[in-house]
Amino acid sequence: MASIISRLVGAFYPTVVAKRDDAIKLGILGAANVAHMSLLTPAKSHPEIVIQAVAARDRKRAEEYAKANGIPEVKGSYQEMLDDKNIDAIYIPLPTSFHYEWVVRCVKAGKHVLVEKPCVSNAHEAENLFNLPELSQPSAPIVLEAFHTLFYPSWQYFLSFVNPEEIEHIHSQSMLPWYFTSKDGIIFDYNLSGGAMICMGTYNFAAIRQLFRAEPVDCLSCETQTFPGEGREKCDIAFKAKFRFPNGATAETESTVRGSSIWFPSSVTVTNKEVIIPDKSLPTGQEKVLKRELTLYGFLNGIVWHRIDIKDKYTIRSSGKVVKTWEEKKSHKAYTFKEAGGKFADFPGEDTWISYRHMLEQFVNKVKGRETQIWVSGEDSIGHMRMIDMAYEKSGLGIRPTRKYE
Repeated sequence: MASIISRLVGAFYPTVVAKRDDAIKLGILGAANVAHMSLLTPAKSHPEIVIQAVAARDRKRAEEYAKANGIPEVKGSYQEMLDDKNIDAIYIPLPTSFHYEWVVRCVKAGKHVLVEKPCVSNAHEAENLFNLPELSQPSAPIVLEAFHTLFYPSWQYFLSFVNPEEIEHIHSQSMLPWYFTSKDGIIFDYNLSGGAMICMGTYNFAAIRQLFRAEPVDCLSCETQTFPGEGREKCDIAFKAKFRFPNGATAETESTVRGSSIWFPSSVTVTNKEVIIPDKSLPTGQEKVLKRELTLYGFLNGIVWHRIDIKDKYTIRSSGKVVKTWEEKKSHKAYTFKEAGGKFADFPGEDTWISYRHMLEQFVNKVKGRETQIWVSGEDSIGHMRMIDMAYEKSGLGIRPTRKYE
């Protein structure tokens, strides 16, 4: 218990390190609360990131935000931030409907971008964004969709146990208790690209795509629950979706942002196809069959708690009849890449690094032109938005709208 408390204290109250002279100066668009966990906290322990400025629609709010978080500068507008040549990179935690516009503006201004997930509102925007001519130029700006969960050691370790060709079925689930979201919040505003699928479900979709290392062929079904009332009928508060993948395997996923009062950890379970295991000790006519199930509990909040369970069910059969069955189970964890070992042993990180800190490490490396061990590419982001669109279209709610701007 003491080690858990020590790890969490170090994670959420990290030691502030000295900043290097060549540190990346980063500006925040919007005085968003989410930035405390996603950027401000992890930046404290990174010597090559300085949170230099913040801009918000309400300047007074931006000033209060800057004072509370030790941010040196307040900009009068988002555009003023982009016009500042001393700002190297921009973090965008704005409502999803504003992501496309401001990522594009940042790229055209030559700024590197860390944008909250989902990076845009739909696949059309994603395709336009990641095919901007500015991104194919030498020394092009870096754009990273902030899928922090994919950078955490336990997730990468879990991936290493999974062979996509062996997958038969995947099930993933996540939830937020009802008191985490307001009925009047932006998550239920269609015009701001709200909805459970694009908010929480996006993590589930990303997990499924990475496990299959492939894109879904079709969304077979998508059931949703919505709030009654004008303006919210197109925003789901909960969903259940089923997808088919190229190898014939399927994936089911569910999430809610108005869940029960008791929080349950997220999970993703991979069920493999049955395989015959050669065993020369068996009598003629008998065969040994393995059915493997792999589960990662806590894939969204690995720093708090997680566990990887690998359950192997063995069956001895003779002429199609079951002779004997038994199960073997192993559990694993990885709060650091060193703990995961193997190919991960030399990856950077401490047990006090939250997923956002791991992501920030890779973002800085990419901006600095160094090697990155983990990344979310533009093609990944496009594929991800296509999967979300596929589900929204199947549900009948329709894809999230594109916001026009001048």
